[in-house]
Amino acid sequence: MMFRATARHPALILDDVRGAQKMLSGVARTTALEGSRHLTELVGAPVHLKCENLQRTGSFKLRGAYVRISGLTPVERAAGVVAASAGNHAQGVALASSLLGVRSTVFMPVGAPLPKVAATQEYGAEVRLHGQVVDETLAAAQEYAARTGAVFIHPFDHPDIIAGQGTVGLEILEQCPEVRTIVVGIGGGGLAAGIAVAVKALRPDVRIVGVQAEGAAAYPSSLAAGHPVSLDEPVTMADGIKVGRPGDVPFTFIQELVDEVRTVSEDELSSALLLCLERAKLVVEPAGASPVAALLSDPEAFRGPVVAVLSGGNVDPLLLQRVLRHGMSAAGRYLSLRLRLTDRPGALATLLAALTVADANVLDIGHVRTDPRLGLTEVEVDLHLETKGPRHCEEVEAALRAEGYRVIG
Repeated sequence: MMFRATARHPALILDDVRGAQKMLSGVARTTALEGSRHLTELVGAPVHLKCENLQRTGSFKLRGAYVRISGLTPVERAAGVVAASAGNHAQGVALASSLLGVRSTVFMPVGAPLPKVAATQEYGAEVRLHGQVVDETLAAAQEYAARTGAVFIHPFDHPDIIAGQGTVGLEILEQCPEVRTIVVGIGGGGLAAGIAVAVKALRPDVRIVGVQAEGAAAYPSSLAAGHPVSLDEPVTMADGIKVGRPGDVPFTFIQELVDEVRTVSEDELSSALLLCLERAKLVVEPAGASPVAALLSDPEAFRGPVVAVLSGGNVDPLLLQRVLRHGMSAAGRYLSLRLRLTDRPGALATLLAALTVADANVLDIGHVRTDPRLGLTEVEVDLHLETKGPRHCEEVEAALRAEGYRVIG
């Protein structure tokens, strides 16, 4: 399958992706393809995880950044490069520039996680914090490029970037020749477009499914309209795919080559991240977990063997803590209850003993005596419990009712 350059379709063919693969030899890792027994049982067919979270810099972004910067002329290299990113692209550009001996400046939002800022600096970039949202940061980087002559390295809207990301697709075909479905997260679209160009050229029968967060799903409306459409305010914890408008270049490939774009909820993203940690022992950021979230939400929709691309693992520890709590709640691993007891000595100890018998772990407890809603001899107790899942939640609540406790919320 060959792609001819037209006014609306940039020239990018399989040979470009193969050239990128040669360029990246010794630079980007050939990341592991790990089987998932849990997902295999759920889907009813083999499921493999393509671990780009274990790539250098913690995501696939190094691939495209290195190919793009390698293609600059000596004059362009001398002027340096500039990028705007909240994390993954920043680190990819910083390392690629250092490896190629090119000066790099990276603009990041003022609220960017400190570990990502520190990592970008350690890879060799000069970091400038500007703006509260990525759009403001992007504008600052483009103004810097216009003022200094530095080359702006877009995170997804350039054929060289897409060719570099497409090397993930070539690796998948080499590691799993029998693959029938590839599931990949979509933000601006560079990774999905690159994989689609490579895979469909060699295996047009392989189904490619893109995944977006419900609150940042610009592609479904754009595909329906036939052109990129902007979202007013994309909202999702998955900052790696939190993009308000599809890239013009990747959109053309996704429109023609990607078979379906699905959306997943924040609860599904949280549950997927938790599953990757618990079952696969892999640290994955919410955007990287989006393909797993799609498998969890509708496992019967995917024909196997399936490869889910874990695109990145750069998750801020504070966000990880919140996401894990959210994921455990979404998976029915937390139970919050409000009870009313008779206010007498030992009542609370008796309640805790009942919870011990029910095998529920108390995470937090609130004990309220002074409230106009309470009777003279009543006390209200708020419980936050760790449980073993939805069925155990029901068992704990039933056990408390059986002991005569009044559950009011």
